[in-house]
Amino acid sequence: MNLLEDLKYQFRQKENGLTKIILINVIVYITGTILWVFSKGFGDMRLFDLIYINQHLPAHFSDFLQRPWSLATYFFSHTVPNPFHILGNMLGLYWFGRLVSEYLGNRRLISLYILGGLAGAAIYLLLYNFIPYFMHRAPLYGMIGASASVYAVIVAAATLLPDYYFHLVFIGPVRIKYIAAFFIFVSFIGSVGMNAGGNLAHLGGALLGYIFIKQLKKGIDLGKPVSAVSEFFNKLFTRRKIKVSYRNSEKSFNNEDKEPDQKEIDAILDKISKSGYSSLTKREKERLFRASSKK
Repeated sequence: MNLLEDLKYQFRQKENGLTKIILINVIVYITGTILWVFSKGFGDMRLFDLIYINQHLPAHFSDFLQRPWSLATYFFSHTVPNPFHILGNMLGLYWFGRLVSEYLGNRRLISLYILGGLAGAAIYLLLYNFIPYFMHRAPLYGMIGASASVYAVIVAAATLLPDYYFHLVFIGPVRIKYIAAFFIFVSFIGSVGMNAGGNLAHLGGALLGYIFIKQLKKGIDLGKPVSAVSEFFNKLFTRRKIKVSYRNSEKSFNNEDKEPDQKEIDAILDKISKSGYSSLTKREKERLFRASSKK
C-alpha cells in the first residue's frame, strides 16, 4: 500500500479523529514547506506569501472580514519552515488527545479541538481590537498554529483525569494536572512578551477545555453544534448506506440505550479492583464516566 492509499485509508476510518487532525496539520505543513523551498530556490516568494498570509488569523477585524476562512485555517497551520512549532503541538495533541478520545470518544475530541481554536481566535481578535495596550502592537501577519486547540485538549484531559500519570524522560511519573499547569504558566508569562496575543489565545483555549469538561459532567455537551455541522457535511459526501451506519453508531455512542445502573457500575468497579483501571474497555470507561457525571 503506497502513501496515498495509506492516507485514503486513514481518512475513511470513522473513529480516528485524532489521527485525522494530526494528518491534516502535517500535510498542510509539508505542503507549505515544499512551496517555501521552491519559492526560495527560484527567488520568487509571491505565491508562497499569498498562501501563507491567508492561513493566518488577522489581528484587525477589517482584515478578518476579508479573510473569514482564516478562523479555521489558522489552527490547522504552523510556522514555515520551523519544524519545532508543529512538532511540539502535535506531540502534546497526541499524548493528551488519546486520553480524551479514549474516555470521551472521537466526536468530543474533534469538538474540543475546534472549539479551542475558536475560543483562541475570539480572545485574539478582542485583544487587538478593543484593548488599547494591544491595538498598536498587532503582528504583521497575524496568528498561526494549533496551540489554542491543543491547550483545550490538554486542559480537558487534566480536568477529566487530574491524577493520571505520564512518565517523563529524566523525571519519571508526573500527574497530568501538573503538566497542564506548567503549560498554562508558560503562556501566562508570555502574555506580556513578543507573542502576547498568541499566548493569551492559548489561555483562551485552555479555559474552553476546562469549561467543556465541567459542563459535560453536568450533562451539557458544548460540542453538539460542532457535531451537528460535522454530521451535516458527512451526509452530503457519504453514500446512503454508509450514512445510515454512521448515524446508528452515533446513536449508540451518545445514548448507549440507557443510563448505567448500579449493577453495571458495581461490575466495572469489581473489575478495577481485580485487574486495575487499565483493564477496562473503552465502553466501560465511558459508562463509568457517565455514571460519575450524574453524581
